Amino acid sequence: MSGWKAVIVDVDDTLCLTEAASFDLENDVLAAMARPPMPREIHLATWGEPLLDAMPQRSPGVDLTRFAALFPVLHQQYLADGRLDVIPPENLRTLDHLVADGRTVLLLTSRTEPEVRHLLAPDHVLATRITGAYHQGNTRFRKPDPRVFDELLAETGFGPGQCVYVGDSPGDAAAAAGAGIAFIACLQSGVRRRDEFDPRHVTAAVGTFPEILATIGRS
Repeated sequence: MSGWKAVIVDVDDTLCLTEAASFDLENDVLAAMARPPMPREIHLATWGEPLLDAMPQRSPGVDLTRFAALFPVLHQQYLADGRLDVIPPENLRTLDHLVADGRTVLLLTSRTEPEVRHLLAPDHVLATRITGAYHQGNTRFRKPDPRVFDELLAETGFGPGQCVYVGDSPGDAAAAAGAGIAFIACLQSGVRRRDEFDPRHVTAAVGTFPEILATIGRS
C-alpha cells in the first residue's frame, strides 16, 4: 500500500461534511421559488448524484432553469457564512502528512466547475496541498463511470496501480474499481454504511478521514 504515489480525494462527505448543509441550502433555494421543502430521506437517497440531475427527484416539477439561476446566489451566501465546505483542521493536517510523505494529492468530484471554483482559489487552504482537481468542467464522464479518471491519469502520468481513491459512496467505489484503482471508503458522514458497498470494490474502510494515513502507510 505504501507504493501509492497519488491519493485522489472526493470532496463531499469525504474531505468535508456537506450533505446536511447542502440539504438546507437546496431547501432555501426551493423556498425562494415558493416550493415546499424536500424530505431529508429523498435527499439522502439521491446524494452523490449531480445536483441538476437529482433535483427532479428531490422536488418533482421543479423549474430547473430557475433553480440553476437562484442556486449560485445562495451558495455564495452559505460559503460567506461558513456554512458550507468547511474542511476540518484534522483533515487539512492529514493532507499535510500525505504531501510531506511525497504523495500527490488530487481532487475528483462530481461537482460542476462553478461549485468547485472557490476550493481552487489561490488563497484557499487547499492551494498548497493539492496538485490538481477534476470535476464536471474538465472530465468527460461522471461517476460511477470508471472513465471519469481518464483525464486525471492521462494528465498526471500515474498508472491506476499507483493511485488510491478516497470516497464516501458505492458509486465512488465502483468507478475506482472499474478503473483499476484501489478504493478507501470513508464513512465519517454516516450517510453510507459499510454493507452498502460491494466488498470487491473496497480496499479498506475508515471511520474518519485522518484514518486513511494508517491504511496508506507512512514512508
